Amino acid sequence: MNSRAAKVTPMAAVSEARALAFLADLSETLAVSLDLRQTLSEAVNRIADFMDAEAASLFLLDEDGDMLECRVCVGPVDITGLRIPLGQGVVGRAVADNRSQVVADATTDERVDRSNDSDTGFVTRSLLCAPLATAKGPIGALEVINKRSGGSFSADDAEILRLVAAPTSLAINNARMANELVQQARMKREFDLARRMQKSLLPKRRRDGFPLLGVNLPAHEISGDFYDYFDLPDGRIGFFIGDVSGKGLDAALLMVRVASLLRWVGKEGTPPSEWLVRVNEELCESSLDGRFVCALVGQCDRNAEYVDIAAAGFPPAMLYRQGEFTEFLSGGAPLGILAGMSFEGQHIDMRGASLYCFSDGVTDVRDAQRRTIGSEGVRALISRHAGASAEPRLRGMFSELKHLRLVDDTTLLLIERMHAHGPEVLLKRRFPARAEEMREIRSLLRGALDDAGIERDSRDKLVLAVDEACCNIIRHAYGPKDSGDIHLRVTMDAGVLEFRLLDSAPAVDPQCVRAKPLGECRSGGLGIALIDTVMDEWIMRGSPDGCGNRLIMRKRIDVNSNNGEDRE
Repeated sequence: MNSRAAKVTPMAAVSEARALAFLADLSETLAVSLDLRQTLSEAVNRIADFMDAEAASLFLLDEDGDMLECRVCVGPVDITGLRIPLGQGVVGRAVADNRSQVVADATTDERVDRSNDSDTGFVTRSLLCAPLATAKGPIGALEVINKRSGGSFSADDAEILRLVAAPTSLAINNARMANELVQQARMKREFDLARRMQKSLLPKRRRDGFPLLGVNLPAHEISGDFYDYFDLPDGRIGFFIGDVSGKGLDAALLMVRVASLLRWVGKEGTPPSEWLVRVNEELCESSLDGRFVCALVGQCDRNAEYVDIAAAGFPPAMLYRQGEFTEFLSGGAPLGILAGMSFEGQHIDMRGASLYCFSDGVTDVRDAQRRTIGSEGVRALISRHAGASAEPRLRGMFSELKHLRLVDDTTLLLIERMHAHGPEVLLKRRFPARAEEMREIRSLLRGALDDAGIERDSRDKLVLAVDEACCNIIRHAYGPKDSGDIHLRVTMDAGVLEFRLLDSAPAVDPQCVRAKPLGECRSGGLGIALIDTVMDEWIMRGSPDGCGNRLIMRKRIDVNSNNGEDRE
């Protein structure tokens, strides 16, 4: 027999079984804990005992990947914290070459750095070093020094250490990935908190002819843009719009601080130019870590006939009147840079006009050729939507911008005299009550809700609810023996979406139409339960003459809730 098994001696078989048992035990120990500070120390001790070594140590690469640092060691000399350049010495070469290193005689081997022995008095006779290998390359090395029983480490010892290094590197890698996931979850919670905090600062849409309307669309998770409006003691309205330099949580926290400061000073009715002076002085007295704030502040009467504004490093406000544009340039540098600055105030006749104040995210939007649209693009955008009333106009403008490439937070504040309008019709469609028609209806409805600025998650739920309602009409109202049409009408008025579905099928008793809990619904019977969950209210009525049904569903939408999640 020439097989390897036939050549294994009883003593070798015992050693191999002992190694496998130790390897299984070590793997189990490392797998049950993600806290490696204690687990690795215990593991290195056990590895030293198993390898019959006087000392053992574990090195890991630093973040830059060019230095190895001793994280755990056992033996007569504590070298924890010792740093070795990648490629230098036995440890450095093991990691650089991703290959085990065997040193039979440390006194003559040029790979061994004996300066440590000179400093500590410890005598290195022989050593082994195995890389901690991963799929992306070595992350460190495991080293054992001097056999307690004397003699040198063998090739078999090197193979055993290589096997022992495998579960060690796996445990370290898993712990690092787990820690990264924890950090990512923590950052996500912080970002979510910052986003909720920012949303809470945005003012709610006010009705009854209120002359200001704003929209904010973050380019990333959280926005550095902000706006607000509030009542002044003399009956006028104060407002501001701003942009904090930088991104991330630091910019978000500064945004909250600046917005609160602008509101606090502005509510006193301070003229816009003095308003900015006071805020600038406050910001210059504290450290902003190199950040600054661009802002525009103003005051207007309830009928928006006159507006007073002042700006600090903000894009020009744009007045639109009967097809003509007038720009009002910023009269000062951004806030928080230089104390003692003055700002120029401007009085604007608003009669028959609209004033657009917007952050540079609007002009920096990129077109299909990746060019910024600039002021000319903004003028063209305003002109294209000028015929619509204020709220649908802003939604239409932002719907168009969202289909381009946003590179920065985008915020726009519109000031004009508002007039009462009836419900805005978003979609009106008559179609045959057939299942094959529903694909087109879903697409049309999805597009109409996108144009209305509805968030993707809400949009999809609403489309699903309407789809279920139409399918119920097709399957149950008309049934397999009747045919007819469905009339769909979607309107929006004062932040309320209304969906009306009319059919000419035999009248259904509304008392028989009741929602069951979703958990009790069978497949295909989710319609009413889903509608009841998604919509704020719904009403079903049958025609008095016994022919036809009408389903009305309503959902209140926060017009300031669009945070950009539905961008393509």
